Amino acid sequence: MTKIIMHGCNGKMGQVVSDIVAQDEACTIVAGIDICTEQKNDYPVYASLTECKENADVIIDFASAKAVDALLEYSVDKKIPVVLCTTGLSEEQLEKVYAASKNIAVLKSANMSLGINMLLKLLKEAAKTLAPAGFDVEIVEKHHNLKVDAPSGTAITLAEGILENIDRKGSWVNSRPSSAEELEIESFREGMTPGIHTVTYTSADDFIELKHSIINRRALAMGAVVAGEFLSGKGAGVYSMDDLL
Repeated sequence: MTKIIMHGCNGKMGQVVSDIVAQDEACTIVAGIDICTEQKNDYPVYASLTECKENADVIIDFASAKAVDALLEYSVDKKIPVVLCTTGLSEEQLEKVYAASKNIAVLKSANMSLGINMLLKLLKEAAKTLAPAGFDVEIVEKHHNLKVDAPSGTAITLAEGILENIDRKGSWVNSRPSSAEELEIESFREGMTPGIHTVTYTSADDFIELKHSIINRRALAMGAVVAGEFLSGKGAGVYSMDDLL
């Protein structure tokens, strides 16, 4: 059974992960970490990792960027793999992630959904075939109006995956392309729209549309739990959801 420390356990995502793990016989949460130490589940909750006494096989992180430095230090010290779900890391923090990965396994992804990562895999394959045949490509992403960043980190990841497989495009833009070498990402922020990413490959004669919609955050939490079970026991290095798939 995979033993998990839930970092950010009392946040919205932490509670969804806790609910999923409670119904999964293959894993268990042995401790939670959160600045709010209310015990909402049947595991102990600590204000910091340094207070945690439980042994674990993996840490699943859904806390905040400001807590990542201490998380990496603890994980390296205790030799515990980390599923790093927190986004918005600085360049300095990303360097620390790669430094930590020389000693422990770190799985990092802009989006933990198994569905969105399968979409990325399909887009890469499609680009190899459709781009040489003359198809153009664009991305449209829609999110709720409380989401500040645009384009979304997921849209950028999709774009970069496509660009790796198209020789005639060199960069993405969050505006109307000024040349055929740019891949357009169009962003919308409206109402309570969930995360929707639509990628269209278009030729003069037809088009192919690939789309993924998040119905609720459980999709992200489920991906994190599967990633935690996958990462347990893995050797040092940086892993992605592509490795899992």
